[in-house]
Amino acid sequence: MAYNQLKYRKNFGLLVAYVILVTILFVIAMSAGRTTIVNLIETEFNNKKVEVFDKSVEPFHVFFNEKIPEISYYQGFLDSVKALSYVNDVIRKNPFVEKILFYDITITNSDSIEAGIKYNNLLVYPKSVTSFRLDADNRLITERVHSDERRYNIEDFNSMVLKFIGFLDRVTETTSLSDDEIYKVFYTMNAGKVSYMNIPRIADLLSYKGMMSNADSPVAFYDQDLFMFFINPSKIKINNVQPNLYETIDILPIVSGSVSDESNYMETELLLPGALSDYKLQFVSSERFINKEVGRRFLPVSLAVSVVYLILILIAYLIYRNVIINDKLFRLQYDFINNLTHEFKTPVSVIKIAGNNIQSGDKLSVDEQRMYGRILDQEADKLNSLMNKLLSFAQIENKSIKPNRQEVDVLEFCEPIFSAVKLKYPDFQFTYDIDVQNDMFVDKTLLASVFQNLIDNAYKYSEPNRKILHVDIQQNKKNFVVKFKDQGIGINKKEFNSIFKKFYRVKNQFNQQGSIGLGLAFCKEIIDFMGGEIKVDSTVNEGTTFTLLLPLGPKKN
Repeated sequence: MAYNQLKYRKNFGLLVAYVILVTILFVIAMSAGRTTIVNLIETEFNNKKVEVFDKSVEPFHVFFNEKIPEISYYQGFLDSVKALSYVNDVIRKNPFVEKILFYDITITNSDSIEAGIKYNNLLVYPKSVTSFRLDADNRLITERVHSDERRYNIEDFNSMVLKFIGFLDRVTETTSLSDDEIYKVFYTMNAGKVSYMNIPRIADLLSYKGMMSNADSPVAFYDQDLFMFFINPSKIKINNVQPNLYETIDILPIVSGSVSDESNYMETELLLPGALSDYKLQFVSSERFINKEVGRRFLPVSLAVSVVYLILILIAYLIYRNVIINDKLFRLQYDFINNLTHEFKTPVSVIKIAGNNIQSGDKLSVDEQRMYGRILDQEADKLNSLMNKLLSFAQIENKSIKPNRQEVDVLEFCEPIFSAVKLKYPDFQFTYDIDVQNDMFVDKTLLASVFQNLIDNAYKYSEPNRKILHVDIQQNKKNFVVKFKDQGIGINKKEFNSIFKKFYRVKNQFNQQGSIGLGLAFCKEIIDFMGGEIKVDSTVNEGTTFTLLLPLGPKKN
């Protein structure tokens, strides 16, 4: 049967389809992953601004909810000098407080005072108004506000007093001030301004109510404190807790437009509350900045998808390599069967011819009988040798036998083999050199097979005019070093890793028939079996050197 009719079936189309499908899925996964990351970042861009808002406005909330109410601790007994310490602490710790007006207020039912706001019998008027602010050198400036200047903030003052008087109408002995009432009565918030009046005791409130409703009440004077805090929201320190999302965050007037109308910017905003209501937080990120964050988040996803893709491609490669190896094994097995058949066919044909001649010959002379007997014996030895090699190789490869190690004198071991070489190959220029101090501890029969095989190969793979072989046997501290150096056709370095594989045959003009590709594989198995090592070094058209490293035996007696 022709070889081209026994081809190994390789369905590479299915493998290519698998690779294409995996690649398409990889591209889809990468695209879907990046799209998901982009959508996630866009969602976070619009939602995480609340975290930035809370952290940035937190100092203002602390000031509003904790620092301002401290005024009530003084129960109205502050004057401009005593207020200085409180104001200094507030205005330095809160840069957004640009200016503070302190109203030292008197509440009375006396008719001798004409200024202020009067309701029934109750009169509320400011004894003095003091302004506090920091100058360019960060020094606290204190200034008395004259009556003609007070009119600029008179509406805020009047609004606070009217709320207070309206609250007095509802005060009873059972009144308890809730947080909601405190914010409604004692706080006034306008854009850029917070006003606060200290909270009197319930007993004082009842006294104010009595003075207001009863004209016969004794004349009394009570002190109250009113502070106006002028707020500049643009001086609030922005705490960008999401630096990967927001490139720039600004506090801008609410009437300000967009930073850019171009599509390569992402923008969102959040209005500030209460006294900050004329301003907003504006969040802007450029497309380049957002893409950088997309890349940062997408990197681990892309790496994970790429690893999965590479694993799948590796599986495809392993399948491909397995197909190629199986194809090579198929060819090697086919060549092995062909060559083995040839190896058996030749001696069998000779035996058959010799047998037919013996059978058809009426009378055979003694010389003819001896000739045919010698032919049958030689061919039977060839068959037996081939069968023994196959059987021994299988046994050694499967480790079903153990080496029969024994002490062997190197010179005594080599001389019979080397002498036989000169008889077997008269035209072989064969030399050797032995310089050792120890005996070998090896399986004599197996090692002889290795020597014989390497010598046969050196003769077989050499040009007729360059059949030269030198065997050098030395020893070092650990091993015997046995070198078989010929001047044959050589071996390509690309085949160094293959020549010791079973059924592998180097393609050359000397190896067309008569080899089953077991010789060097058999040698390697034997050397490994005995705990040694075999190496090859070769140059094409110059020669080959096989080196055997064998373990040392005991020293000679």
